[in-house]
Formats: sequence, structure tokens, C-alpha cells
Amino acid sequence: MKKKEFVTQDLLSKIYQISAPGPRKLPPERQLAQEYGVSRFTIRQALEKLASIGVVNIVQGSGIWINEQARSNPLVYNSITEKRFDQIRFRMISLHKKRPDRDEQQIFGLNEESFIWQFCRLRFVDEQAVQIEISRMPVEGFADLNQQAIERSIQQYVLGKGYRISHLLTTYRAVSVSREQAVLLGCKKGSPAMHISNRGILEGGQVYEISDIIDINYTCTYVIPHNRENLTFRQGGG
Repeated sequence: MKKKEFVTQDLLSKIYQISAPGPRKLPPERQLAQEYGVSRFTIRQALEKLASIGVVNIVQGSGIWINEQARSNPLVYNSITEKRFDQIRFRMISLHKKRPDRDEQQIFGLNEESFIWQFCRLRFVDEQAVQIEISRMPVEGFADLNQQAIERSIQQYVLGKGYRISHLLTTYRAVSVSREQAVLLGCKKGSPAMHISNRGILEGGQVYEISDIIDINYTCTYVIPHNRENLTFRQGGG
């Protein structure tokens, strides 16, 4: 993922992590550039993207204000959520602990001495392999993560530990299947697929999971409220 895309998604995630009501601002560009270790130009590109989708308002001389109305959740209907649980099963490929890299430290709020889980699993729908998923979760709070939880439901595992899930932040990108992925999915190398990046957020703002999914049979439909401010911005009127 390019730095601009990472910063955009991480800022969007942090906006949804804010639980306190009332007007809120993001830190200034210079501070954000230092926090992410990127140029101010990269930060500016990320902020422009957030403004274009109506999440923030950039007010000259005042700051970067979060649009509270943009925090309402859209309805997402896709080829994953429309399937019944009895049509779906998972098979774990691997599970191990590792030190978080810089991006993972930023996302989970960890230091370099912490540990995270990384696991890979296949998702089968009607006994056909359709997804490869690579996920990361902090070991702290999920020390007993095991094959049984991974091959059932991560969300049910998290809820079963008494946590409350608040949001799921998802990004989509069209890709081609690699040789290694094709072997696992039983398809041809170069087949079209969707790369789905997910970030699960608990109430209170903690990210509990990040995952990257390669799906060879993905469709998605959104039902979202009309955003008049976004339309005005895209038409160059604000």
C-alpha cells in the first residue's frame, strides 16, 4: 500500500475511533507528517482525499475539522455477508507471533517490543475456495487465539471475550492472482480478483484486527445516504 493510501486509511480509522461528541479537529499538517514519517505533500494528498469524500472540512486559517455527519455507517451488501454461515467454512494455513512493523505499531498503538499474531486462512463457500485471508491481531488481549477460533469466526471470538465491536473499515482494489495464491485457490495465475483490506475497531477506539483478503468471486452493493456537501465539493462549489 502506498504511503498516501496508508495515511488516508489510518486517519479515516482514527476519525471513527473518536467517541467524544462535539466539534473535533485533526492535528496540523506538520505534526501529522512527523507522526507518520512522510512529507507534508503526502499528508496534504491524504487530507484532500478525506475532504473529497466529505469526512473533513479544510478551513484556511482554522484547521482540519471533522465532519460529524460523515460518521454514520452505510449499509454494505456483498458476496461475503449475503452467505449463510452454514455455507461457509475456514481452513487455517498458518499461525505465528511476530514483532509489529512500523505501520502495524501505528495501527494498533503498540511499541516495537510488543507482539502480534499473524495468521493465514482459506475461506470456502459451498466447498469452493474463494478467499485467502492474512490477518494480524495484537497478542495483548487475545493471548489465547488458536486454530479453533480462526476456523470459526474472529468476530464471535472477539465478542466472546467481552469486547464490543464498533466499526469495520474496508478498502477495495482490483488485482490479479499470483502463482502462490492460484495454487491455494485452485485457479489460474493472473485471474482477476479483489484485494480487500479490513480494519476492525472496538468501542473506545482500539483496533482489534487488520486483514488483507484476496477474493476471486467478489461482488458488492452499497446503500449510502446522499451527501450534499460531498456533491457540492465534487462540483467545485465548496
